[in-house]
Amino acid sequence: MKKNILFIGGSYGIGLEAAKLLAKDNNLIIASRTSEELKDIDATHLTFDASKDDIKDLELPESIDGLVYFPGSINLKPFKMLSPESFQEEMNLNFFSLVKVVQGLLPKLKKSEQASLVFFSTVAVKVGMPFHTSIAAAKGAIEGFAKSLAAEYAPSFRVNVISPSLTDTQLSEKLLSNDAKREKMGDRHPLKRVGTPEDIANAVDFLISEKSSWMTGQIIGIDGGLSTINVN
Repeated sequence: MKKNILFIGGSYGIGLEAAKLLAKDNNLIIASRTSEELKDIDATHLTFDASKDDIKDLELPESIDGLVYFPGSINLKPFKMLSPESFQEEMNLNFFSLVKVVQGLLPKLKKSEQASLVFFSTVAVKVGMPFHTSIAAAKGAIEGFAKSLAAEYAPSFRVNVISPSLTDTQLSEKLLSNDAKREKMGDRHPLKRVGTPEDIANAVDFLISEKSSWMTGQIIGIDGGLSTINVN
């Protein structure tokens, strides 16, 4: 029997690549603001804005076996240029909207034999980086939330977090806008390149599948080695 997998966001970039993988063997539902890129994906699209809409208003299956929350941001500025409102905006999109979605889906997640939840952080939580104060704060909240949630609801469902480094998506296009920038950013990583959407999508596929059935409460670095090794 196919599992019911729900993506929040995910209509382009990493989410689109993950959809290509998961739509093959699952009943995939993508709740996002746009659907233009999804026309060739065997999935159900529901219009949904995580920052504004209530997940309870969507017509969803009684049981949700997998949840992936994709909405995020890259707001890289010096701390002195960030207002408290900037931090609030980052928290609202990355963290508080996630909390509302998970709370709204709890009854459906608990009806699954063992649901798998996948959230996203950033390598900047583990490795202090300049100009990342607001996004690292928001993603750090996700990491703490995920571990506590995993503990509270084990074994009912599993919760894991993917922590990427710079990945070639629409969110990072300003940072990778020419070959010189791309080479410079790639050289910062031990594996000498930036990530691709496929790199991260493969991790999503693994964490949603039964192949990761003995994993929960983990922060998984998909970051070209940046967070753990130094080859310079």
